[in-house]
Amino acid sequence: MSPCWPARAPGQFPGYYQTGDAGYLDVDGYLFVMGRTDDIINVAGHRLSTGEMEEVLGSHPAVAECAVISVPDAIKGELPVGLVVLKNGAAVAADTLSSELASLLRKEIGALACYQRTLVVNRLPKTRSGKILRRVLRQMVRGEEWTVPSTIDDPDCLDELAILLQTPDPATSVGVSQ
Repeated sequence: MSPCWPARAPGQFPGYYQTGDAGYLDVDGYLFVMGRTDDIINVAGHRLSTGEMEEVLGSHPAVAECAVISVPDAIKGELPVGLVVLKNGAAVAADTLSSELASLLRKEIGALACYQRTLVVNRLPKTRSGKILRRVLRQMVRGEEWTVPSTIDDPDCLDELAILLQTPDPATSVGVSQ
């Protein structure tokens, strides 16, 4: 298969533009785009889709929207952490919600996801077009330097989240907020 356009950025596939999308070509030559390569986390050698986990978390009746990011773990490599925004009027305790979401993920994806941590937040950082800023969230939870993107809709949201996500060891300290 020849490239549709010349490479514009260096990557591991010389001559091809690396979009960050993951997919496959079937036996008939059809291209299926399945997701993003940066939305895959490695939990104890298992490559898991954060998008699939978000779909499961979002199916809970109390969850309005959510994002799943990974935190480093010394034993498993990475562990998923869910950031969820509750629906207006949702009356569920944070620890109950965390337990219910862990059970739901275990049922739908399996125990290999090792999902145990949920952080209830007021809002998620988004661009003006509505895309959740997952890279910034990952940088925050890992204690890395991050900057406010020029496309952000509400910059104050990042300051709120930075306070919640600042922990000495995010893999063991990020838990359920009340």
